[in-house]
Amino acid sequence: MHRFVLVARQAAARLCGRGPGGCRGGRTDMALRCAASLAAGRQPRGPRREGTVRWSSAAKASAVKIKEKASREKILTLESMNPQVKAVEYAVRGPIVLKAGEIEKELRKGIKKPFTEVIKANIGDAHAMGQRPITFLRQVVALCTYPNLLDSPSFPEDAKKRARRILQGCGGNSLGSYTASQGINCIREDVASYIERRDGGVPADPDNIYLTTGASDGISAILKILISGGGKSRTGVMIPIPQYPLYSAAISELDAIQVNYYLDEENCWALNVNELRRALSEAKAYCNPKVLCIINPGNPTGQVQNRKCIEDVIHFAWEEKLFLLADEVYQDNVYSEGCQFHSFKKILYEMGPEYYNNVELASFHSTSKGYMGECGYRGGYMEVINLHPEIKGQLVKLLSVRLCPPVSGQAAMDIVVNPPVPGEESYAQFIKEKESVLNNLAKKAKLTEDMFNKIPGVHCNPLQGAMYAFPRIFIPSKAIEEAKAHKMAPDMFYCMKLLEETGICVVPGSGFGQREGTYHFRMTILPPVEKLKILLEKVKDFHIKFLEKYA
Repeated sequence: MHRFVLVARQAAARLCGRGPGGCRGGRTDMALRCAASLAAGRQPRGPRREGTVRWSSAAKASAVKIKEKASREKILTLESMNPQVKAVEYAVRGPIVLKAGEIEKELRKGIKKPFTEVIKANIGDAHAMGQRPITFLRQVVALCTYPNLLDSPSFPEDAKKRARRILQGCGGNSLGSYTASQGINCIREDVASYIERRDGGVPADPDNIYLTTGASDGISAILKILISGGGKSRTGVMIPIPQYPLYSAAISELDAIQVNYYLDEENCWALNVNELRRALSEAKAYCNPKVLCIINPGNPTGQVQNRKCIEDVIHFAWEEKLFLLADEVYQDNVYSEGCQFHSFKKILYEMGPEYYNNVELASFHSTSKGYMGECGYRGGYMEVINLHPEIKGQLVKLLSVRLCPPVSGQAAMDIVVNPPVPGEESYAQFIKEKESVLNNLAKKAKLTEDMFNKIPGVHCNPLQGAMYAFPRIFIPSKAIEEAKAHKMAPDMFYCMKLLEETGICVVPGSGFGQREGTYHFRMTILPPVEKLKILLEKVKDFHIKFLEKYA
């Protein structure tokens, strides 16, 4: 800034015909303003007298130099940025959502649309869709956040007991302190106890538990440790198609190789081991496949894997020496009769020591889904078993770079794994709220499946679990041609038209991956029942008109 002023003063002095000493009185200020005006590309205003200002070539050159210095080229551009970050795509918050935001702004300005609100059915954000928080979880987090409430008679004793235990694990008994990078020890103990109860007594070691910023943080961290090599030795990561875009985004960011295996849509999105073998065999020609990702219950597909399928996958991973990643964040969201959640760890243990002592497995859970829906707290954990002792140290080192996961999220995770039990004051209310949420989701899953399957040109597999529908949609050839003319994928074109005509925001199946020639979209089933019915009727009306228009 000082250099700019000095250059400007020199230019001003030349403008006034003086030497370095400058002008007398107000003429220096006037000349400075003139030099600044020229630097900004404006025609200078002369003194308030008759005549014109005459610019010397030296003055013009100085002003141009000032302008050049003020508008130098940016260091960070699309050409100079990290190409791996540029390759990242995340459809759940992609172009369709940006367009929805623009439409919301237009509605607020009073611009008329065929609808009065945008319904964001693109993401599994339960509370944003009106789901009420679980009282006990919020009570404990409130007590941890403001410990003065521990003296209040308005809070139950079982909530206070948990809050005191969490606070005792925090430095200075405060949620505002950093914790160990792996997370608060007593919460990791509670996670281990939860896993043992869930899996019928299969042992869990708190030292194998890592508290994370949602499940996403754990998935990204373990992938960073796993990915290495270059060329044909570069790590290949096998992911299901359709997949949750976190996986493809993380693989792109880390410059790994994405290896697709396709779920069987004709068989309710089942996972077929023969398809795993095909994908692995083909991938070995161009990379080193060593990671196998499973999402169970499925996102976006909603299938729940049976015990036999999980056994087959574990045997395949053992046989091919693959590191297993089991994304189990929807483990509480199982609705269809005859379906049951089986954790990969439990099945692995029951298959015997040859498997249990050798297969490397990381599994993930979160506060964001289930019956809690506490997305904003960013609470989660991962359990990693059979990890090499030296790698455990490397993983803790990596996690220490981000210091620790959000401590309020750790507290929320503790309530998920350590809820009220029979005999405690809050148990009855907790069970009532939990069952209400899950029963409501089951009702909405069935409603959505049934209503989609009544629409001509739409097919929806049973929504066995999770909180989404992923219906297959027929798109006429005329619409496909128009989509190409707009340089859009056909299902993106369809979803954009749906948004513009109804205000409903869903995500095109191309953002998750799908077999070539098939088209889908993902829609959450989280809206309240009455609103969901209206939403589905609007989709039905839109789809019929779409078919008529492009027939």
